Amino acid sequence: MSDLFEVVQGQVKAAYPSIVFPEGDDDRIIEAAARLSTDKMLKPIIIGEKEKVQERAESLGVSFSEVEVFDPASYENFDRLVDAFVERRKGKETEESAREKLQNPNYFGTMLVHLDYADGLVSGAAHSTGDTVRPALQIIKTKPGIQKTSGVFIMVKEEKKFVFADCAINISPNAEELAEIAVATAETAQTFDMEPKVAMLSFSTKGSASSMETQKVSEATKKAQNDRPDLMIDGEFQFDAAFVPAVAQTKAPDSPLRGEANVFIFPSLESGNLGYKIAQRLGGYDAVGPILQGLNKPVNDLSRGCSVTDVYNLALITGKQAVMEKKTLTKV
Repeated sequence: MSDLFEVVQGQVKAAYPSIVFPEGDDDRIIEAAARLSTDKMLKPIIIGEKEKVQERAESLGVSFSEVEVFDPASYENFDRLVDAFVERRKGKETEESAREKLQNPNYFGTMLVHLDYADGLVSGAAHSTGDTVRPALQIIKTKPGIQKTSGVFIMVKEEKKFVFADCAINISPNAEELAEIAVATAETAQTFDMEPKVAMLSFSTKGSASSMETQKVSEATKKAQNDRPDLMIDGEFQFDAAFVPAVAQTKAPDSPLRGEANVFIFPSLESGNLGYKIAQRLGGYDAVGPILQGLNKPVNDLSRGCSVTDVYNLALITGKQAVMEKKTLTKV
């Protein structure tokens, strides 16, 4: 196990947060929730019909004694969720439409997080990214000053760890959005005890090529540097100039990164998605995520091709975010 998860496990286990899993009809979710419960890492809350979920757990041969199962159809606080949802949507939902929408497990689970009945949510094993993100944006919403949420992967291989963004949400971010993603991703890296060294990626290094695409990355770099001079952010870089010290010495000798970047900001969703999957499949890195950043509370999205281990690990990451969120609120 990588040192990332050893550290995260200790921090999460000590705080014992509650994490909602809306996909109670998925075997991978049931098995991961059972493991998390047995390992006493966190308190899993499964959304689904209680008898069906428990029967499925029995058929899989996993212990479910410490896992809570909430069914929207019989949930005792459902009326409170309805009232809070109508209030949160500010005239965009009626009581009738709220009752209908909250039968959807993703909306129901997100409301549990919003009302502090749970500390975070993990979904996406059987739903699209939009199905996970939409309720989060409507209910939990983004933090003050954040225009858009974005999705990152923590790439882990033995003792090595890197952060890639945006690999999940924004198709073609403009310079301002790219700068915001860079700052948010640096902060995410700090959450996981990394000292962020952020490289803004392109097919050009420090003006070696000129186009609208490279200019966007250059502008984003300058904005991010101006917004957060305390962070090490530089660009634009080709990947090798950001990652290989010898190449950096030739292509960008004056950069403070010196070819030692550990946070990589891709210029588009296309490049980010391709990049993390190449690192995962050819490089042998575990891809943990996508982790959604910029929200008021942690909601994270699984890949529909995820394994039980992927669910387990992303739940730990979500628990870590919840712990850090509570620490931040306590300081305030």
